[in-house]
Amino acid sequence: MNEKFFDLKKEKQDRMINAALKVFALNGYKHASTDDIVAEAGISKGLLFHYFGSKLGLYTFLYDYSVRFMKLELTRGVDGSKDYFEIRKKMEFSKMQVLKNYPYMQNFLDRSKSENVKEALLAIEDQRGTMAEVYSEIVSKADKSLLKNNVDFEKLDSMLEYTIKGLMSEHFLEASFNPEMLYAEICEYLIMMKKLTCNP
Repeated sequence: MNEKFFDLKKEKQDRMINAALKVFALNGYKHASTDDIVAEAGISKGLLFHYFGSKLGLYTFLYDYSVRFMKLELTRGVDGSKDYFEIRKKMEFSKMQVLKNYPYMQNFLDRSKSENVKEALLAIEDQRGTMAEVYSEIVSKADKSLLKNNVDFEKLDSMLEYTIKGLMSEHFLEASFNPEMLYAEICEYLIMMKKLTCNP
């Protein structure tokens, strides 16, 4: 990647990043078109290749940028809380802040988990487990003794993860995606599940 990309105005950087995140998130690496990316960003294809060299170079940059950005927001957004549901709430708040600037970043990271193009997989191989490690480290701080005895923590955690992904997909189908509305709905589910699974 050409380091001069970061000399561009932040607005132009973000426009290019958001265009690429959207196209890769919706289509996957194989079917993502650089024509669609430049059209979405309002730039020339020559400019895109000047900064990133190739479609693979752009994808690699995006993955690295997304992992670093999301990791930073998550780790600084969650403090010393031991309540699992408070931890999840703070994590989702951090994600909401990310989505205000980069609406497709979480979708892009989620899509990359099921990527099956060899060159794309090799390009991001070193960092593929980073977000899972960050997430595990944050959630491991939860005091599981606050849960009722018959609650399987791993299943509870997976169920909430699936629910949150489903809510995000549902919200993205709406004409105007609103991170605050998504966060508010996620919090409603967290409050409900806390009442069902925690000791009074």
